[in-house]
Order: sequence, then C-alpha cells, then structure tokens
Amino acid sequence: MHSWPIPAVPSVAGTPVPLALYDTADGGVRVVDTRGNADGEVGMYVCGITPYDSTHLGHAATYLTFDLVYRQLFANGHKVHYVQNITDVDDPLFERAERDGIDWRELGTSQIDLFRSDMEILSVIPPRDYIGAMEAVDEVVDMVQTLLDKGIAYSLIDDTSGATDIYAPITATEQFGYESNLDRATMEKFFAERGGDPDRDGKRDPLDALLWRGHREGEPAWDAPFGAGRPGWHIECSAIATNRLGTTFSIQGGGSDLAFPHHEFSAAHAEATYDVDRMAGHYVHTGMIALDGVKMSKSLGNLVFVHKLSEQGHDPAAIRLAVFSGHYREDRDFSYDILDEAEARLSRWREALSEEVSEGEAMGVVDKLRAALADDLDTVTALKTIDDATGDHNGIIAGALDGLLGVQLR
Repeated sequence: MHSWPIPAVPSVAGTPVPLALYDTADGGVRVVDTRGNADGEVGMYVCGITPYDSTHLGHAATYLTFDLVYRQLFANGHKVHYVQNITDVDDPLFERAERDGIDWRELGTSQIDLFRSDMEILSVIPPRDYIGAMEAVDEVVDMVQTLLDKGIAYSLIDDTSGATDIYAPITATEQFGYESNLDRATMEKFFAERGGDPDRDGKRDPLDALLWRGHREGEPAWDAPFGAGRPGWHIECSAIATNRLGTTFSIQGGGSDLAFPHHEFSAAHAEATYDVDRMAGHYVHTGMIALDGVKMSKSLGNLVFVHKLSEQGHDPAAIRLAVFSGHYREDRDFSYDILDEAEARLSRWREALSEEVSEGEAMGVVDKLRAALADDLDTVTALKTIDDATGDHNGIIAGALDGLLGVQLR
C-alpha cells in the first residue's frame, strides 16, 4: 500500500545530540540504541489506524510525536527504516460500515485516503513500508503456524459457528508483562476494555490473546492450514514489524492506550516465535488529548479533526506548535485558545526572520534546540528556546525549526 509524499526535510546545523526517550518497559529515559540492523538502519514501528473514522487530533499528536523522533534521528545522521500498519480488517471497521450502510472495504479506503491527506498536510515523514493487515495475511499465517508447531499456540472450537480459533497463552514467554509493567488486576481491566475476550469459555487463561479468528458467516476469511479465518489484532503488528525490521529493532510506538494489551502481546508473540528476549529496544507511548478538559471520544462528539482545522484556514505549522506546546507523554488539553496562541507564536517567529543574526549566535540557538529535543522530545523547552532568542531568526535557525520540528517559517 502506498503512503504519502515525502516532505522536504532540510539538513540541520549544529552538533548532533544522541536521542534519549522514555521507555515504558524500563520506566525511565535512556539513549536510543542506534546501532541499527544489518543495513545500518534504525528500525521504528508505529501502530497505525483502524480506518473507520477521520484522523482526529489525538491520532495526529501520536504521529507528530514519532515524526519528531524520525527527524531527530535523521538530523543526527542516522538512516531510519520506518514501518506503519493499517488494521484494514477488524470488527470496528465492520460495525461502522454496517451502521452507515456502506461496504467495509469502501469505508476503509476512504478513511485511509483521508489519513494520507492529513499526514501530508502536517508534513509528517511517511513510513517506508505502509502495510495493510490484508497484505500481511500470509505473514500472519506463517507466524501462527510456527507457534502451533512449537506447541505454544492452542485451538478452540466456537460452539455456535464451529469455527476454529487459535490462541496464544500468556505463558508463551517467561517475560510476559515486562513491557507494560501492570499488575494482574489492571491487565484484566484493560484487556476487557480494549478488545480482549476474557470470558471466552475454554481459554487456559482469561488473558490469552487471539491469534487467528476462524471464519464466521458474513466475515472475510483467508485460507490457512489450520482453518480459514482472519488475523488477530496483536499478531498482525508482530508479523508486519519483524518481517521488515528484523526480530529485534529499536523503537515500537503508539498511544498510551496501546501499551496493554496491544504492545504487550505483539511483543510476546514475536518473542515466542523467534526465541528473543525483547522485540523492541524502546517502547514509546504518547499521552491522550482532551478538548477543553474533556477526553476526546466519538460518543461525546467532541473530536477535533485535522482536515476540518485545515479547511478552517489554520496553518499546519501552527497545528504542530499547538501539539508541541505540551510534552508528548502527558495527557494534555487542546483548545482553540491553545491553537490561537500557537498561531500568534508562529507569526512572531516569522516576523523575526532576518539574515542579520550572526552565525555564531544562530548556532548557539540551534544547539540549545537540539539538546532540548534530544532530551525525551522536550518540545516545551524547545519552543521557549526560540521564544527567548535575541529577537531575530536567520536562515540557520529557520532550517533547524523545519528540520527538527517540521515548522516552516518561510
């Protein structure tokens, strides 16, 4: 599946600073391992959308965060292999399509197109590999078969349909639970809330995760040696990531609501398949975005959509600044007042653009900017650094803002 056009990313002056990020598994900030794969590339996998609704600002904040990660690595001279999935076959997509009286494939295509457009508007660097779940079915089948052959996965027959479902036990790896560090009670709560089936009869443990859903009437299905069906959610990402980045890679990312169960299980499935202790060197998660103090949700109807903001005439650079005005790991608020402040800030910066600033002074500002962003993407300090500059910004600073933050002054 194609992604979207690559924005121009200028080279950044100044001295590279190794990027340090907070790792959910280790519970602290540490430097990202950039030794890379056999090709010398830093692998980054970010979970993509389930295309049943438009890109709201919460989605955008996540992808803008990992755009910052990409930009810091690129500015430090690293090659990045960025992979993102699209869960283009899943229950929420079917349910929304049925509600709206539209074919689920047509709905998915329309929302993927809109997502691409939103990312292009925001100057987000696209993944090299943008892979739909349907494209990766054969990869999932191979992984499930491996887990069955190793005696790890097990089958359950659905009493109603007679379909054969395949599950992975939480005992598949000794280290299960290391990624999210949650206690059992919290795992059970989130598993029930976030797509799990803890009450399924016959499971060895309520937390065991679905690898393969056997075919039910009216649902799409693909052939497999263990019975026709479709991929489970977590193993979809396991297969897509490891088949492109290797059995271990540098960064797996997404929203904080994915830490459990999704990232815990996608890591566990890969680790059990390939006999590795840790799928990703860093597990990086972004906070949730609220609107005027209230969590954004479809049920409340308070979602802010990127394409709507663009249609209203808001500068994409200002949208980026509004998101970057808070730290990426914090659950934080968005309001039109915050967007107004971001647009005012952008206007001040553009008015201050001048070629009269000395190169030495500009380099000092860029080095401070680099240091702030290398420190777990401290955008709050980074923006203040530009605010506190002497009053004029020259081309060196403008290039750094574009290269590191994706904010264009020209």
